[in-house]
Amino acid sequence: MTLPATDATLDSQGILDAAARLPEQMMDAVERARGLDNLPDREEIEHVVVLGMGGSAIAGEVLQGAAGPYVPVPVLVFRGYNVPAFVDESSLVFAISFSGNTEETVEAVSEAALQGARIVAVTRGGELARRAEAWDAPVVSIADDIPQPRAGIGALTVPLMIVLEEIGLFPGASHWIDLAVDQLTTRRDRLARPGGQGEELARRIGRTIPVVYGAGDLGGAAAHRWKTQMNENPKIPAFWNTQPELCHNEICGWGQHGDLTRQAMTVVNLRHDFEHPQVMERFRLVNELIEEVVADVLEVQAEGEGELAQLLDLVMVGDFTSIHMALQEGIDPGPVPVLDEIKTALKGAQTDES
Repeated sequence: MTLPATDATLDSQGILDAAARLPEQMMDAVERARGLDNLPDREEIEHVVVLGMGGSAIAGEVLQGAAGPYVPVPVLVFRGYNVPAFVDESSLVFAISFSGNTEETVEAVSEAALQGARIVAVTRGGELARRAEAWDAPVVSIADDIPQPRAGIGALTVPLMIVLEEIGLFPGASHWIDLAVDQLTTRRDRLARPGGQGEELARRIGRTIPVVYGAGDLGGAAAHRWKTQMNENPKIPAFWNTQPELCHNEICGWGQHGDLTRQAMTVVNLRHDFEHPQVMERFRLVNELIEEVVADVLEVQAEGEGELAQLLDLVMVGDFTSIHMALQEGIDPGPVPVLDEIKTALKGAQTDES
């Protein structure tokens, strides 16, 4: 693997290299998640709940999109400080926090534990790891060489699938992970070439605002990931939605301000092989309706065998695209100082209240 030459001082945290290491990251995560003690039995679990924020919560959406069609119980994702009242001893709760100190996740999982839920923590350490160990709950560790939560999508997602496989809720997970790793290795080699797809998409989006559309849970998870990567890597506004939902509301919003939107906004359609036939037609109709009022309509077609491979294939293209968008504007894709400022301010507010 040879990545395009970049100024190491610009990409100070090696975000591009981390994106390229996703296949290896996934294989490492498989090994870290195997053989955990104190997992529940299959018969004890009636629903799966994923708790997380930001890049950690995306792991739950990937689980919904890729494993949801096969897991025989509901898979739900919650972002915030609380969990619903239905969370109880029949719940398998994955608490995901890269640092282990995400205050929303720590508070929510503590509530889940009080309600009797079975907990599995995925974290690098921190308060989440300390509480999980006190509850005698399994902890899956995250590799130390991952520079940011958003660069750890494999490390955060794969353990959920392996745990579900080991308790009998997602048979065949290892097979789908292997197929995803194969596809990502192929895609990476193409993205790493000079002038590859990520660079070309970054050039075409330019300084416009991306609006990313995907289909169903699979495409929606990928579109949401593209949106957040655009926010954190090149530090730009971006938006996302899903088909067919956007045909019931958002499409109306393109009816005004075309003189502005055709200069400022680019639509990116993320396509995959698991779309409903009517969704395929909806993409065509929407493209016809909006092509005159946006700067461009771009399309990315997923490749690979299986839902997981295609979802993560779209994710990798988006990761490379967003990083190249940062680099072409001379922006370091790694640091996100505004997030640190907010966390510091919140800690200060807590101190003042006490």
